[in-house]
Amino acid sequence: MTEPCPSLPLAPSRPAVSKADLSAAFFRVGLMSFGGPAAQIGLMHRLLVEEKAWLTEARFLHALNYCMLLPGPEAQQLATYTGWLLQGVRGGLIAGLLFVLPGLAVMLGLSAAYALWHDIGWVAGLFFGLKAAVIAIVFEALLRIARRALKDGFHLLLAALAFLALFVFSLPFPLVVALAAFCGLLRTVVGVRIAAPPVEEGPLPPLQPKTLALSVLAWTALWLSPLLIFASAPQSGIFPLLFSFFAKLAVVTFGGAYAVLAYVGQVAVEHYRWLSPQEMLDGLALAETTPGPLVLVLSFIGFLAAFRASGGWEPVVAGLVGGLLVAWATFGPSFLFIFAGAPLIERLRGEARVAGALSAITAAVVGVILNLAVWLALHVLFADVGEIRPLAGAAFPWPQLASLQFPALAITLVSALLLFGLRQGVGRVLTLAAILGLLWRGGLWL
Repeated sequence: MTEPCPSLPLAPSRPAVSKADLSAAFFRVGLMSFGGPAAQIGLMHRLLVEEKAWLTEARFLHALNYCMLLPGPEAQQLATYTGWLLQGVRGGLIAGLLFVLPGLAVMLGLSAAYALWHDIGWVAGLFFGLKAAVIAIVFEALLRIARRALKDGFHLLLAALAFLALFVFSLPFPLVVALAAFCGLLRTVVGVRIAAPPVEEGPLPPLQPKTLALSVLAWTALWLSPLLIFASAPQSGIFPLLFSFFAKLAVVTFGGAYAVLAYVGQVAVEHYRWLSPQEMLDGLALAETTPGPLVLVLSFIGFLAAFRASGGWEPVVAGLVGGLLVAWATFGPSFLFIFAGAPLIERLRGEARVAGALSAITAAVVGVILNLAVWLALHVLFADVGEIRPLAGAAFPWPQLASLQFPALAITLVSALLLFGLRQGVGRVLTLAAILGLLWRGGLWL
C-alpha cells in the first residue's frame, strides 16, 4: 500500500514491528471485535500492551485519551493512532482499515441477505454465544485498565462520578469528558503534582506546520472525493444524498454510536423513508451481533436505501455501493483526525498540566467503560430490561429478574473462568462461546 501523504510527520522512534505482523494483529482485532468500543479497546490493550509489548501503558492511554475527545468511532480512531505510532501513516492506514473491513464485509453480506430474504433469525443464533462471552472480555479489560488508570482516591472518585453521570443521569458524553479534564487541570494548577508519563522514545522531530496543513487538505479532498465523483456522474441517483448526509453526521457525532443512532433512525425512517422502524431495529441487531464498530449499522441503512432506489443499477450492486459510501463517509474523517492531530498530541506527553488533564480523562474513561459493560451485560443476560426513575432527571435500566437467560449466563461464566482462572486467549474463548451458542440454538442443551 502506498502512502497518500508521505510528507506527513511520522511517529517518533517506532518499535521494530513489521507490516506483516501489524496487519496480522489488526486483522485479528477486526475479526474478534465484538461487544462495542469497551470490548474493542480492551482487546487492543491486551494485544498491543500486554501480549506483544509493542506499546507502553503510558503511550496507549495517551492515545486513548485523545481519541475519546474526537467525534466518531473512538475504537477505530485508537486503532489508527496505535498503527501510526508503530508504522507511521502506512501503519495507521493498515490498522484503521483492518479494524473495520472484516465487520464491514460481514455487515454488507448480511445486508444483502436481509434485503433479498428479509430473515435474520439464523444470525441471532450464530452470534448468541459470542455476545455472552464478550461480557467477560469487557470486564476483564475494565479491571486491567482500572488498575493502571486509578492511581489514587481522586481518580477513583472521577471514575465513579463519570459512571453515575452516564448510567443514571444520561449526561452528554463530551460534557463528562470535558468536566473530568477540567478537574484534572485544576488539580494540577492548585499544586497537586501529576507525574507525567515518561518519554522513553526520545526527542520528537520538528513539526512542519505547512506540511501538516497540506496533508490536512489532501486528506479532506480524499475523504470528500466520492461526493464530487457521484455528483458529476450520470445516473448517480441516491448516492450523493447518502454520502453528504452521513459525512455531515461523521464530524458532529460525539459520544459514540448510541448518541447518534436515535437521530439517524428518526431521519432515515421518518424523513427519508429509507427503511421502516422494524428494519432499523433489525439493522441494529445485526450490528450488535457482528464484529466491528456498532456504527456499521449505518452501512446497513445505506445498503437498503440504495437497494430500493437503485435506478439504472442492479439492486444488489447499488446496495453494496451505498453501504461502502456510507462507511467511507463515516470512517474517513477518523484518519484525518489522527494523522493531523497525533503529531501535535504526541508533543504534549511531557507537559505537566496536560498530563493532569489527560490522567483525569483516563479515570473518567474507566467509568465510561463500566457504563458500557453494565449496559451490555443487562441487555445480553436479560430478555426484558425496564427503567427505574428514582428522582427527577435520573433514570437507569433495571432488568426483570424473571427474564434472566440462563444459557447466556452459563456461557458468560464459562468465558470468565477461561479468562480469569485458566488465562486462555480471547480467540479460544470466543470460539468455544460460539460453539456453545450454536449448540443452544440447535436445542442440544438446556
